[in-house]
Amino acid sequence: MSSAQQKLYIGGEWVEPERGHYEVINPATEEVVGLAPEASVEQANAATAAAAEAFGTWSRTTPQERAGILDRAADLFLKMGGEVVPLASAETGATLAVAGMMQLGTTYSRFKRYAKGALEPTEFAINPQATPETALSKAGIFGALEIRQPVGVVTCITSYNNPLANTAGKVAPALAMGNTVVVKPAPQDPLAVYKMAEALEEAGLPRGVLNIITGSGVDVSEATVDSPHVDMVSFTGSTLIGSRIAQVAGKTFKRQLMELGGKGACIVLDDADLDAAVHGIGTVWSFYAGQICTAPTRVIAQRGIYDQLVERLAAYAGGLKIGSPLDPATQVTPVISAVQRGRVEALIAKGREEGARLVVGGERPDFEKGFYVAPTLFADATNEMTIAREEFFGPVVTVIPFDGDEEEAIRIANDSDYGLISYVFAGDTTRAYGIARRLRSGGVSVNTVGRNMEAPFGGFKQSGIGRDCGSHALAAYSEIQSIVWPSA
Repeated sequence: MSSAQQKLYIGGEWVEPERGHYEVINPATEEVVGLAPEASVEQANAATAAAAEAFGTWSRTTPQERAGILDRAADLFLKMGGEVVPLASAETGATLAVAGMMQLGTTYSRFKRYAKGALEPTEFAINPQATPETALSKAGIFGALEIRQPVGVVTCITSYNNPLANTAGKVAPALAMGNTVVVKPAPQDPLAVYKMAEALEEAGLPRGVLNIITGSGVDVSEATVDSPHVDMVSFTGSTLIGSRIAQVAGKTFKRQLMELGGKGACIVLDDADLDAAVHGIGTVWSFYAGQICTAPTRVIAQRGIYDQLVERLAAYAGGLKIGSPLDPATQVTPVISAVQRGRVEALIAKGREEGARLVVGGERPDFEKGFYVAPTLFADATNEMTIAREEFFGPVVTVIPFDGDEEEAIRIANDSDYGLISYVFAGDTTRAYGIARRLRSGGVSVNTVGRNMEAPFGGFKQSGIGRDCGSHALAAYSEIQSIVWPSA
């Protein structure tokens, strides 16, 4: 890959970073992918100031103007696929197929979706109300209008596991609603995100409406949150970091959209289609090496199918090919960094120490280079164990048996600090629906790990605040204003 030194994007200008550059490392080869810019706090402040200056004009553009820019940017970005896909794969460690589908393809789809979203209604009539005379006004019939207004300057801090799609899921609806944006990508893999700026710039986005800064220092991220120019913070990442962002943002009551950690409960009942369950649970190993907050990592299996499910999962894990993201046959890729591999391995060691049965995996594959963790399966676990409580963000599945009925399964599933996405596999879909309604999760998938991208997405408990996706994202990046007047 190119070792060209990337510049920051501030106020419509490509700017040299004041703190130099740092190396972005390929998780599969441990080679340098490129050099990311190390912004200073002053440059972070300049980015938020540029966004604030651009807000007045951008927020008054017509929905048609905003839609046109987003639509053109989607097409331009798609044409960059020959450059973007290899770069995204090298940065994240994803296979070329996943980088093409989930990075390039999803980014394209999200910009197209919110090009249409810019044209959705933002004014809603409220029924007139007859009001008696008060100390404030004469009696009369009062009309009212609910209006969705842009929030202002939005800081978007994005995750390393799906950097392009995650950034697009924030930037596109925020711009569609008339906000201006400062993007702070995860430091591990920020380079492809700058290609998004190139596409938007070529599509005609005015100067200052989008700004991108990168850096490995906490002080830069904190500056983008604490800035007096910033009105809202949208964050995807760990609950620990989200908590710190919330403390800083809360000092001045900035609006927050937080998509945080998960420990997806996956209930498998005696009458479930085990093939469907195994393939769904198997995505923990075969998709981004389990670095997905929605992964069904905590399996709660009814005793009647427990042994069979564990056996099938072990066979599935054992049959997966671990290898280079450039090999089309590869199914299991590395985690993002040596640090993340160490975290996963420490939790695996904790699982053994606390008495869970290691069925397969648990070791490093025999590669000279790369941050690989073998697909790992624990069985005979309890919900009190660390491996059932903490998010791995790696290719590890924990199976917990239960002997009772669905009441016990629901109790175990809800006994978690998290509540992002849960899953129910059952032959009786009416029963599965009833269980889903009782799970304390922002979303529940029944007999699938698929998602409807128009459905609201977000978490209960420590899995986040707010909802995005579909039209819900447009609402998330807006404020509600009411206008009231006396009818004639």
